[in-house]
Amino acid sequence: MKPLRLMAMLLALGASVAWPAAGAGGRIQLNNDCPPGFELNTGHCELRSLYQMYPSLQDAGVGGLKTGLPEYRDGFSPQQIDLGRYLFFDPLLSAGGSQSCASCHQPDKGFADGLGRSIGHNGQQLTRSAPSLWNVAFLKSFFWDARASTLEEQVQGPLYHPAEMANDPVRMLADLNASAAYLELFGVAFPAVDIAGEGIGLDQVYTALAAFESSLVSLNSRYDQYAHGYADALSENEKEGLNIFRSFVARCAECHTPPLFTNQQVAVLGTPEPEGMPFDPGAGAVGDPTQRGGFKVPSLRNIELTAPYMHSGRFASLKEAAEFYTLGRGHAVPEGEDLKIHWHIWEPNLSDTELDRLVDFMKTLTDESFKPREPELLPSGLAPVHRSNARGGELTSGEHNNE
Repeated sequence: MKPLRLMAMLLALGASVAWPAAGAGGRIQLNNDCPPGFELNTGHCELRSLYQMYPSLQDAGVGGLKTGLPEYRDGFSPQQIDLGRYLFFDPLLSAGGSQSCASCHQPDKGFADGLGRSIGHNGQQLTRSAPSLWNVAFLKSFFWDARASTLEEQVQGPLYHPAEMANDPVRMLADLNASAAYLELFGVAFPAVDIAGEGIGLDQVYTALAAFESSLVSLNSRYDQYAHGYADALSENEKEGLNIFRSFVARCAECHTPPLFTNQQVAVLGTPEPEGMPFDPGAGAVGDPTQRGGFKVPSLRNIELTAPYMHSGRFASLKEAAEFYTLGRGHAVPEGEDLKIHWHIWEPNLSDTELDRLVDFMKTLTDESFKPREPELLPSGLAPVHRSNARGGELTSGEHNNE
């Protein structure tokens, strides 16, 4: 077997490396090694997955189990990825040092936050849930309403929205450039830029965050072992659930298309809002008005970890979410709304047992084998805040989180 293919197999099956937090004396040093799932090639980290051995779907339908990956982002340096990891967890990026990116995207909660509606600046309860960041390297649009087309564009939304991290570019750069530790680390991560002379710039901040987020790859679940040929990776109930998932009756796979388990399209489902919440127009407010009430089809990867479900946390469990689809198209559309319900949504009339089997299958998509380690020290000297973000807060009329 060729060494590269052997390495790809080892990485895909869970080989990992340790990421040091600091050098001697507590001084933070950036890692020179790529995170698990990536191979260092001429100074850049390149993705390695068994799915790269299979042909791409190329808009050819649902495809089989051995379907390749769409285009993806990689090629960042190990130092840029590691710097992004520190920035991701550092509350220095928010106004008043009260939040970090990890506040809404917690590693132990599937890189979501376990809330139906996230909590923003000063404890404000927002109107949408925080989507998982697993496998964002493969996505072509971001936010629930799909309005951003790059990771660099996406990170700016939460950073500067007054209801979220509430920062602004001038203040953020001033805080970063006032940190001797960050000046040193940015200089290491971006050697082609004169950080000492020019200071840290916005482009470097956005690149580092995008680099870290693109390293969050989850493609090593029990389902993946089954797809790669290990038939005993799934139980009989889980295989039955997979068959229902792919069937023309349930049609789940037509929108949640393997291997990412999303077709990356916007779909209008007629999902009800939690009681007391106004109707969210979704993608219809930022683009095509016929997509009113439409939201991006989320990936089902690690879906077991990210309850509650839908854009505003309407359903508490996977079974409730699956049951919504079997109750008939448009059954929950609010009175007075004329929505263009996605044509894949119809009336499969699945039984209670079939719904249970679907849930069994979706849980096989859980994989955290490449979950990054949270920093023990932060360059700013601030303490991490993401484990204490579940604060109270009243919903402010009109507030809208950037997810």
